Amino acid sequence: MRVTFLGTGTSLGVPIIACNCEVCTSEYVKDKRLRTSVFVEVDDLNLVIDTGPDFRQQMLREKICRVDAILFTHAHKDHIAGLDDVRAFNYFLKKPIDVYATTEVQRAIKREFYYVFEEKKYPGTPSINLIAIENKAFKISETLIEPIELKHLNLQVFGFKINSFVYITDANYISGNELKKITDCEVLVINALREEKHPSHFTLSEALEIIKIVNPKKAYLTHLSHQIGKHVDLQNKLPSNVWVAFDGLTLEL
Repeated sequence: MRVTFLGTGTSLGVPIIACNCEVCTSEYVKDKRLRTSVFVEVDDLNLVIDTGPDFRQQMLREKICRVDAILFTHAHKDHIAGLDDVRAFNYFLKKPIDVYATTEVQRAIKREFYYVFEEKKYPGTPSINLIAIENKAFKISETLIEPIELKHLNLQVFGFKINSFVYITDANYISGNELKKITDCEVLVINALREEKHPSHFTLSEALEIIKIVNPKKAYLTHLSHQIGKHVDLQNKLPSNVWVAFDGLTLEL
């Protein structure tokens, strides 16, 4: 199993002309954070979790030529906006892409990408199969996927467990029952927006507390805003089993 971080940042942390903070002006490649997403290669499946606005750029950078399915954590625009760009995979693979999402996320997709679902489709529009999921384990081919129910302020979102890998983003609460699902994981990826309190995201200290409870062999921080600082400075603050994820980082599990 191989996991590649397509993006590890937030809309707040993308370099823009108006921002002159040390992260946005840094020339260090690990400080260049696109919107959060991962690519998972497992059991001859190519899976993407979330398609943010940078999806096309990320696919080109990593030279990814095949996507079998997409899993969505939630419907916020910075996690679904790149879905239109699956059309390139439709063209080369000659088939629709399976998209796994809750009914709430599906409603948002149908609203945002209405033209995908019209009876008389415009030529070249994306082709997807929407498959409803809930907080129950499901299979894609022979690969077992276990959703992890989380709260993003008042919004229900999903993390995902695939074999011994757990991916959590855009959350600020996980219940005891859901924590039990992931206590045997070897690799935990979790969002850590910044050090200051935030209403809908785990802070650095909150993320580290969950890592301490779960006690994975390795943990990686993602969904990092520029407010959390530069890669090297943040890494120097972390326990020995916790790393700062960066765009393009590949893990072999």
